[in-house]
Amino acid sequence: MSREEERAAEMENENGEWEEEQCRLYEAYNELHGLAQALDTPFDAPAVLVVGHQTDGKSALVEALMGFQFNHVGGGTKTRRPITLHMKYDADAHSPLCRLHLPSNSDSHSDSDSEPHEKSLSLQEIQAYIEAENMRLEKEPCLFSAKEIIVRVDYKYCPNLTIIDTPGLIAPAPGPKNRALQVQARAVEALVRAKMQHKEFIILCLEDCSDWSNATTRRVVMQIDPELSRTVIVSTKLDTKIPQFARSSDVEVFLSPPTCMLDGCILGDSPFFTSVPSGRVGSGHDSVYRSNDEFKKAISLREMEDVASLEEKLGRSLSIQERSRIGVSKLRCFLEELLQKRYMDNVPLIIPLLEKEYRSATRKMNEINQELSTLDELKLKEKGRVFHDLFLTKLSLLLKGTVVAPPDKFGETLQDERTNGGAFVSSDGLQFPHKLIPNAGMRLYGGAQYHRAMAEFRFVVGGIKCPPITREEIVNACGVEDLHDGTNYSRTACVIAVAKARDTFEPFLHQLGCRLLHILKRLLPISVYLLQKDGEYLSGHEVFLRRVASAFNDFAESTERACREKCMEDLVSTTRYVTWSLHNKNRAGLRQFLDSFAGTEHNTTGSNCVPAGISQDSSFGSVANEKDTKSRADVKLSHVASGIDVASSIQTTETRLADLLDSTLWNRRLAPSSERIVYALVQQIFHGIKEYFLASAELKFNCFLLMPVVDKLPALLREDLKSAFEDDLDNIFDITNLRHLLGQRKRGAEIELKRIKRLKDKFRSLHKHLSSHQAHSTAFSDYH
Repeated sequence: MSREEERAAEMENENGEWEEEQCRLYEAYNELHGLAQALDTPFDAPAVLVVGHQTDGKSALVEALMGFQFNHVGGGTKTRRPITLHMKYDADAHSPLCRLHLPSNSDSHSDSDSEPHEKSLSLQEIQAYIEAENMRLEKEPCLFSAKEIIVRVDYKYCPNLTIIDTPGLIAPAPGPKNRALQVQARAVEALVRAKMQHKEFIILCLEDCSDWSNATTRRVVMQIDPELSRTVIVSTKLDTKIPQFARSSDVEVFLSPPTCMLDGCILGDSPFFTSVPSGRVGSGHDSVYRSNDEFKKAISLREMEDVASLEEKLGRSLSIQERSRIGVSKLRCFLEELLQKRYMDNVPLIIPLLEKEYRSATRKMNEINQELSTLDELKLKEKGRVFHDLFLTKLSLLLKGTVVAPPDKFGETLQDERTNGGAFVSSDGLQFPHKLIPNAGMRLYGGAQYHRAMAEFRFVVGGIKCPPITREEIVNACGVEDLHDGTNYSRTACVIAVAKARDTFEPFLHQLGCRLLHILKRLLPISVYLLQKDGEYLSGHEVFLRRVASAFNDFAESTERACREKCMEDLVSTTRYVTWSLHNKNRAGLRQFLDSFAGTEHNTTGSNCVPAGISQDSSFGSVANEKDTKSRADVKLSHVASGIDVASSIQTTETRLADLLDSTLWNRRLAPSSERIVYALVQQIFHGIKEYFLASAELKFNCFLLMPVVDKLPALLREDLKSAFEDDLDNIFDITNLRHLLGQRKRGAEIELKRIKRLKDKFRSLHKHLSSHQAHSTAFSDYH
């Protein structure tokens, strides 16, 4: 054998090894994609994501790229779950070999702890499965699902590609009549946008338009990929657009759009143009093609017809560059080469990610083994006691103040707090504007939230005025005494004041209890978060945790109820018997009011009681200042004036007393003076009750609701824990069920660990072979 023949044989052998290596590469990435779906981990596994609107020919294009029909194609929304197609070229597969990826719990005959597996299905079964899923989701409230249907296909016409077909975007009409379709449109767009967020995906953006100024699908794509740097643009249904162009210049612009029409640096530099012949494959009377081979030939024929039609419109032959963008086959070759390059470039990046996932799975396995080793009575009791102490520590920390728990997740503004825990609403149904309360817009929890609620209570109740008093209420409150039928306005004022106070303040007492109970109960989930954050949470012991939560909530409710009853006793006592030293707090103000009232009455009475013969305008001073008047006359006149004043004062007092008795005790007609006196007394009594109620309620809630969380809850939880351990430890920790669950988790972790290790070793081997092949190719090129 000559040297050239040896070298040719060597090259042929290397090419065969290279093709085999490529097959292993595609299989590894297909397995990686399945692992990413199972673990919900975003590995950088390149794939082609097909995005387009309904009726853009999206699913039909995917079928044309595959070389056979299988999908649920038609008008309206057909695809409701993304369909991931792992396509692999196999020259020996004369008909498509399809395998549906099934999770471990989807097959009732499989072991629930077994590794996710694949099931071989015919094309008809695959199509029936997809149609059934679409119909199921159509009847459910969610309408769409982001969980992918994964299908592996080996076929002689398949390229080596991974394609993800997404639900078609919807452009609904505005108006309330189309609200249901608008909801669907938002759901689909959210799903597609989430898929496009994966940076490793190549976006296949489908546009069904003859004018590149209309960016229907690009509008959505460019929100995620503004520069279109990882986007391939495809104009579908080319065979229907060519007849629309009247001039060759229009065709030129369509085939090579200027930069102003197509912004960004799209993959491939310019759009691709495809046509897929209509008609389905099957044996029915409505089928156009009897086999997939016929369908494949029709695609090739359509491609040649499109080229001929374009050349006829242009009046010239297409350049090599233009031909490389027209037809499904050209698009398929471009995507296959692009994806292959991405596969090879990403191999070194995948290995560290798999190693990290392997370490995480190993750590999870060790934790499960550690938990299994602690399933005995003494260790479980100790774990329960430790959790009890840690839980109380977190509660105390929240009350004292901390910033460990994120406010955006656990904090409440005052408006949120009012909505969830109840607002302070007065008897007239009005609420105090929350913006006037300090820190109202801040998201608080724990002790800070408790303090703000108590401050709002003081602010709201402290600003309450005595409700209006009607004349009818005063008259009704007078009643009849048991010994006489006179009126006692001091008793009347007391009756009105205590009734108004009781009706006004009792609702606030219940509202305060409800609000503070809400704040205390919120400490439980925040404490659980802190325990989980510090790795101190008892995972898997749900019965025990529910018991601790129930004991805490019961304690909070009973303590709040007892505290509210104590406050209610104070309110009842202050509104049952009026003690003037306690109720008449503003005695100086009341005296000033009554003195001014009495002064007005005295002036009025005095002006009418001057004795006859004495002029009101007489000036005794001027008489005394007369130079010609003798001193004896002065003394005599002085005695006369003094006698007149004493007589006048006695007469005035008797008159005023008679008038007062006539207008209050003996007369049932409510005079303005009596009304003012009653109103003043009611105001003072109401103010005294309010001050006492406000101070008493705040003090008692602090002493008998807040403090018991610190000094009584630990002992109560300890007693409850002791009682639980003595009654039935197995049921409290559910040891039997827990051991079974941990066993299941261990088997699942073992399977996951094996999958990750196998895939890690596979990528490491691929990286080694690819590096070796690249080095050998470089050396061979240098040699020649």
